[in-house]
Amino acid sequence: LLSDGSVRGSQRYGYDGRDFISFELGSESFVAADDAAEVTRRRWEDENVAVGFENYLKHVCPEGLRKYVGY
Repeated sequence: LLSDGSVRGSQRYGYDGRDFISFELGSESFVAADDAAEVTRRRWEDENVAVGFENYLKHVCPEGLRKYVGY
């Protein structure tokens, strides 16, 4: 959450201590860390999972930050 109210960010997942897959808000796309994660990336893109990630990063998370930043 930036001072002008705009939002930047990503959501990242790891497995067994290693990067697995991330969602980049700026490009609204998934980035697979390796060939195994590529399977998940394709499936999530086919199932339009990005909409949920985008909603969380653009609306849900910033609302929480705004709420608690004043404490």
